[in-house]
Amino acid sequence: MQNTRRYARELTIADIFVFLRAIYFKLTTIFPKEMLNIILFGPPGSGKGTQAYRLKETYNLLHISTGDLLREEKAKGSPLGLEAKKYMDNGLLVPDEVVIGMIRVKLEENVGKVAGIIFDGFPRTVAQAEALDKLLEEKETHIEKVLALEVGEDELVRRLLERGKTSGRADDTNEDKIRTRLGEYHSKTALVAGHYAKSDKVRNVLGEGSIEDITKRLAAELDGDTGEEE
Repeated sequence: MQNTRRYARELTIADIFVFLRAIYFKLTTIFPKEMLNIILFGPPGSGKGTQAYRLKETYNLLHISTGDLLREEKAKGSPLGLEAKKYMDNGLLVPDEVVIGMIRVKLEENVGKVAGIIFDGFPRTVAQAEALDKLLEEKETHIEKVLALEVGEDELVRRLLERGKTSGRADDTNEDKIRTRLGEYHSKTALVAGHYAKSDKVRNVLGEGSIEDITKRLAAELDGDTGEEE
């Protein structure tokens, strides 16, 4: 019974902490000092999407995933969406200037509504990173940190093969193709990470363990509390 009471008390304190932190970031939206803009990288199978959503909710961030953004603008039939459609319908990559234009519109739509931005898997090239930096500089803000989830390759392969049993994605069922995808991811990300490493903004975060533990590690980097885990 005593252990139950102690657990309930600890859980309540943890809940209060999360609530107060959420209130704090809501207040920073109303009385902003500086935007918290972060880039979250993670290889396929790392759980990046899940973590992006959790950070978005905790810190009141605007979540920008270029894939979602392209589909949204295309569905709305906006000028940039129609421009992107020309390329997408022909199986071509959408030019960087179109993507950056969409991000610009998204930022302007959310001025004063969020405490910052979480870029999910973008930028993917140094050219995109430089264009993003220029756009944020125009808005008198910048990238604060780049968080890179690190998961062992064998673990990623295991997760993706497991996901392939239900996802219906052919590229999640072939181990050789999965390892090729992972190799491409690391080669592309390394260049972008190198760009931001010059200003000491890159933080590698262990992406293994429970969802909650991974979120705590990411939050510790954002909150500046990177002490050793017990």
